[in-house]
Amino acid sequence: MSTANRVTYETTSAAKTRAFGKRLARLVRAGDVVLLQGPLGAGKTVLTQGIGQGLALASDVTSPTFILVAAHEATGTRPTLYHADLYRLNDPFEVDDLRLEEQATDGVLVVEWPERALEVLPEEHLLIVIETDPKALNSRRLTCVASGVRYQQLLDGLQARG
Repeated sequence: MSTANRVTYETTSAAKTRAFGKRLARLVRAGDVVLLQGPLGAGKTVLTQGIGQGLALASDVTSPTFILVAAHEATGTRPTLYHADLYRLNDPFEVDDLRLEEQATDGVLVVEWPERALEVLPEEHLLIVIETDPKALNSRRLTCVASGVRYQQLLDGLQARG
C-alpha cells in the first residue's frame, strides 16, 4: 500500500525483516533519524540488525535496553549507527537528557519505543510501525511514514528498490 508519505511492506520471516533493514541502510546517511514502533517481540531489533548489516558495522547489534544508547562504528565511509531503546524510560525529559539528536549528527539514529518521548525526538524522521499477525507468527507489516522532505526521499528510494 502506498499514499503520499506512507508505504507498507510485508515480511514473512526474521531474515526478510533484516533484508528490509539492509535495503534501508543503502539509503540512509549521517543525520537521519529512524523511529521503530511496535510491541515487544515485533522485530524492532531485528530490523535494526539489518540496518547494521547494511552499514557494514564493526560490531553486532543487540538491544540496548539496559544501556539506553549503543554506538556502532561502521567500516569504510558509512555512518555510525546510534541505536537507542527507550523502553525503560517513562519521562520524555529523561530522553531529552540523552541528547540523541546531538549524538547522531555524524551517524544514523535508530530509536526503539519512540512513543515514550515523541515530543523530544526530532520532528522530521522516518517512522516504521511494525505490526505482528497472531495467525502468522513470522509475518510482519512494516508501515513507513515520512515526516519531512528528506524522509519522503527515503520512502521514494525504498519504493524504487522494490
